[in-house]
Amino acid sequence: MSKQRSAWQVVFYITRSGNKPVREFLDTLPVPDRAAVLRNLSLLQEFGLDVGAPLVRPIRGRRKLWELRVRATKGAIRVFYFAHTGRRFVLLHGFVKKSQKTPSKELNIAERRMLDVLERG
Repeated sequence: MSKQRSAWQVVFYITRSGNKPVREFLDTLPVPDRAAVLRNLSLLQEFGLDVGAPLVRPIRGRRKLWELRVRATKGAIRVFYFAHTGRRFVLLHGFVKKSQKTPSKELNIAERRMLDVLERG
């Protein structure tokens, strides 16, 4: 008898004004890159916390923050997210990574949005 796995829900962070910044970011990507991100998000949804490296990794020093890692046509795409209540991943911030080190500006945006989600419930 196989163990039934229930899928995780992947949701977009919504600003107080109703915008979905990660959705807007994805819309700016070339089609092959957007498809790659959506494919990896599908794996995240299916396997949840069991998805491991190199697809996802925790952000050191940032509580609960994770990054989805996607190879793109011009560099690498990163989507920051966190696991929220009810088997939900909240996509907080996406960007095209152009240097070896992740800019702290990008991390700060994701962390601010995560705190906003937690405050608003």
